[in-house]
Formats: sequence, structure tokens, C-alpha cells
Amino acid sequence: MTSGLLVLVGAVGWRHAHWRGGFYPAELPDDWLLSYYNTQFQAVYLPAAVWQAASAADWSRWLEDTQERFRFVLESNGAAAVPPAHPRVLLATPAWSSEHVWWLDEAPDMRALARRISQRAASGEPLFVFSRGGDLARLEAANTLRQVMGY
Repeated sequence: MTSGLLVLVGAVGWRHAHWRGGFYPAELPDDWLLSYYNTQFQAVYLPAAVWQAASAADWSRWLEDTQERFRFVLESNGAAAVPPAHPRVLLATPAWSSEHVWWLDEAPDMRALARRISQRAASGEPLFVFSRGGDLARLEAANTLRQVMGY
């Protein structure tokens, strides 16, 4: 991973209705949501149905609207769909996910997450910390933990 980031925090998608007027300013145009999201998080997890339906123009815009260190993690559904060939786009096969993904919704224990981060740091491989439901409090706690641990 060329970005140098060891712990990347984010959610499944960036369009959570309950974020509007709280996380996202109420007046923020829909086409600016990803640009804003990527200032607070380092990655996004996209379900197969979302990324496979995206056009080449969508991908071009998404990559342009995000920072170089930002990563797109794509759900693998076993279909023959081919993800965009780009170093910032990662396909999350089940084997890869078991090593590289921590689901905040399933394991919200921050002490356990800190231990997992330390384990991944020893290997030098990144850990992606995601919330399926977009729980902002847990995402903020994970981002704080990442910063406190120096990642």
C-alpha cells in the first residue's frame, strides 16, 4: 500500500440519510458529499451492487473528488465483474477481508480494535475499519484511536 496509512476508517457508502444536517451540512449539494466525506475518513466500502453499477464517468469523478491517500474497498460477490484498475481501488475478497477489515458494528470494543491495530502494524499491512450503518460515534472513536496510536 503506497499511501503510508496503516489504519483507514470509513463506512459502507457515503450517502447516509441520518448524516444530513449533522455530519454533512444541510445545504451541501449531493454531488459534493464524497468530497466532504473524504476529508473526515480515509476509505469507503462499496457493496457490489453499487460499484458494479457505476459507470466509467462515475469512477473518474469519484477518484478525482478524493485525496490520493483515500481508498475504495469493493465488496466481492464472486461475480465476474472486474473492478476499475486503479491503485486506490481494492477488491475485498473474503480471504482478504478476514485479514484487513474490522467491522465496528460487529466488534465495537475499542481495546480489541487497538490490539488488532497493533497486530496489523507488526505485519505492515493496512487495517480498514468500517461501519455498515454509518454509526458516527463509533467512526469518530475509531478515528481518534487511530490518531492516538499514531496511525
